[in-house]
Amino acid sequence: MEVVASAPGKVLIAGGYLVLERPNAGLVLSTTARFYAVVRPLRDSLPADSWTWAWTDVKVTSPQLSRVATYKLSLNKTTLQLTSSRESTNPFVEQAIQFSVAAAKATIIDKERKDVVDKLLLQGLNITIIGHNDFYSYRKQIEARGLPLTPEVLLSLPPFSSITFNSEVANGTMTGEKCKPEVAKTGLGSSAAMTTSVVAALLHYLGAVNLSCSGQSSGDNASGRELDLVHAIAQSAHCLAQGKIGSGFDVSAAVYGSQRYVRFSPEILSSAQAIGGTVLPDVVSDVLTQRWDHENKQFSLPPLMTLLLGEPGTGGSSTPSMVGSVKRWLKSDPEKSRDTWSKLAIANSTLENQLRILKGLSENHHEAYESMWAEVATNQHQELIIRSLLAARDACLEIRLHMREMGIAAGVPIEPDSQTRLLDATMNMEGVLLAGVPGAGGFDAVFSVVLGDASNAVAHAWSSVGVLPLPVREDCRGVSLEDADPRTREVSAAVWSIQIN
Repeated sequence: MEVVASAPGKVLIAGGYLVLERPNAGLVLSTTARFYAVVRPLRDSLPADSWTWAWTDVKVTSPQLSRVATYKLSLNKTTLQLTSSRESTNPFVEQAIQFSVAAAKATIIDKERKDVVDKLLLQGLNITIIGHNDFYSYRKQIEARGLPLTPEVLLSLPPFSSITFNSEVANGTMTGEKCKPEVAKTGLGSSAAMTTSVVAALLHYLGAVNLSCSGQSSGDNASGRELDLVHAIAQSAHCLAQGKIGSGFDVSAAVYGSQRYVRFSPEILSSAQAIGGTVLPDVVSDVLTQRWDHENKQFSLPPLMTLLLGEPGTGGSSTPSMVGSVKRWLKSDPEKSRDTWSKLAIANSTLENQLRILKGLSENHHEAYESMWAEVATNQHQELIIRSLLAARDACLEIRLHMREMGIAAGVPIEPDSQTRLLDATMNMEGVLLAGVPGAGGFDAVFSVVLGDASNAVAHAWSSVGVLPLPVREDCRGVSLEDADPRTREVSAAVWSIQIN
């Protein structure tokens, strides 16, 4: 038996910082970049005395990092005990395993199904985790080889390529002092996607949920209750691993796909944060009985609009420190800060509404909508489309203005000058509707939403000024059950290509 589940990365196109507080909303798009978790048994058969075991074995393999971690899993407390090097571990994966096993034990009450769970656990868990190349930055390797900064170069890399580390001395450390190596990432929410894929695969493997098959949209076959279970466990594991209760939009996008998101009340996870000596199954039972009050209203870009992402390579940004600075500004200048947040909330809502209007027009007046990209407006429906496009563009400019104001007031580079110049130039290009800094902003990334076939022109323009266009697009699917290990599909595709050539 083998189970493969995947979960997408995300791009927050509106709602940065505001999404940290209820009832503010964020517009988050799920992407084509996905993490995969493969779960299979470590042992095909069990010895006669296995029913007496108090522990079972867990093996976690991360082939892209050339790492293997081994554990003993307590069958009573569902906690892990490391039996390999600490350097090979990942706290997000560890918490995902512990919470998922505890959730299966807490939610499965039928005696026959419980026996199945016990047998599957006694056989051991063999977990493999891989992520699309789009989650990681290969910019330095491309530049070192003198190759052009184009999406075609990125697409020429082998799927699920090995990941290199930033091993340079960190700023502020003593000369010659070694800093902890870090993986260079592109800001697509890798930890949330990875955590969600592991939780989904384990819950399905153990029979706690039944997810959709063959890469279908998560909402097509998996019930809302099952997705809600995946969401609650993934949020719990992710928050505990990162040591704080964040907004959770990245995990929500990984589970449900593209959406309008309003965060859950942080008190819901108070028991998970104060785990102490509490038995984990009891903590999970408490989390699952809470009334989760998050909102995830379905949302996606209208047809003939394409999401583009770029990696400027002009320096890194620390999201936690930027968020901390903004929170301090909110407390120090409540009147001014709340006025800025109010204006941002209005602009965010306007952008959402105009994009929803455009999607409605594309469905109800399909011919008028499609012909818009090829001719001048000649009827009332096309005029409505133009008005909504212009209103969405104005809302984007308004959002950028207030995000810059907030950054200046808080003393953090939410939209640095270098990004402003790039985004202004992008917005002035033909076919560009939106452009901005995703999420908390900074130097790490830019996004654009373009109309029709303008993608190539924008990608070329970005490449010409040293911005690496990423081959990432919106994919509104959330978590999905896959029919096979994606590496097997890649090999099969390669063999088929050789045969037909």
